[in-house]
Amino acid sequence: MNILIHPTYFPSISHYIAMLQSDSVTFEMEDNFQKQTNRNRMYIYSPNGVQLLNVPVKHGINKHQKYKDVRIENDFSWQKNHFKSLEAAYRTSPFFEYFEDDFRPLFEKKHEFIMDLNLEIFALVNSSLGIKIEAQKTAEYFHEVTDYTDYRSLVNGKKDTTQIEEYTQVFNEKHGFINNLSILDLLFNEGRYAVDYLKNQQL
Repeated sequence: MNILIHPTYFPSISHYIAMLQSDSVTFEMEDNFQKQTNRNRMYIYSPNGVQLLNVPVKHGINKHQKYKDVRIENDFSWQKNHFKSLEAAYRTSPFFEYFEDDFRPLFEKKHEFIMDLNLEIFALVNSSLGIKIEAQKTAEYFHEVTDYTDYRSLVNGKKDTTQIEEYTQVFNEKHGFINNLSILDLLFNEGRYAVDYLKNQQL
């Protein structure tokens, strides 16, 4: 299976299920940016339940701005806030301390473009999982595709209905199992066992 999918901000678990179970991955690089999607947001399991972490972006003069051209708003320290939120959520998880030093530098950098940040995240998460995914990139936009299985809809977290098997989460006893969060939730709770888990899920 050859899939077409978006690079996103710390992708959802369903994103990684799709990518790990495919023969090849192609990233959509030529679409327009859409607000309120996982292009610039992720969901984690905080002490209070689901928490949205949103990367602020600069909105262009044109209504239709290409995703790859969208710049990050770096006038305030959103990176520091995101990392503090991850610490509050996962400090007591089994694997947070193991990966902490790998992820911290990412939140100390200032990227200009959201796409560049997301591609760096993709490489970092893959390294943490101990996997290799060679992603191709599109050169033009197609509304409909025939050569790929189209998973671009997964970028819209609100419409992603993927149901995954339960695994142990830090605040299970307070709020129960929360479905299909960022891949970081699975990574910090399961470590590299996450790979076998992902290979056994269904979309």
